Amino acid sequence: MKALASALMVTATLVGMSAAHADGKTREQVQQELQAAKAAGQVTFGELDYPPATVQQTGLTRDQVQQELQSAKIAGQVTSAELDYPPKAAVSQSGGKTREQVRQELAEAKARGEYTFGELDYPPKGK
Repeated sequence: MKALASALMVTATLVGMSAAHADGKTREQVQQELQAAKAAGQVTFGELDYPPATVQQTGLTRDQVQQELQSAKIAGQVTSAELDYPPKAAVSQSGGKTREQVRQELAEAKARGEYTFGELDYPPKGK
């Protein structure tokens, strides 16, 4: 009985070992995959190109992108460098105060002591 059990165990082990190695790739398959990866630019050497750059696919044509840029420029959404960041929305001057009204309010605030200059009188003592 022991001999039969041992023979079955040895047979099962040998079958399992051969099945485990049967799914591996051949040398030619690995070399083909390597050549395909090199052709696609997915193989790098050293640390210069890590991770490898992938090609970005866009759904827009060049003309569509240029149209979007032109409409953004017309709408005032395109800035140049850091001078115009963030872009300011156009403000209508029709509902605001005039320069004389602002000067009058400033004079009244100075008279009441609500206007301070610099950091010597912070917070203002008027309120």
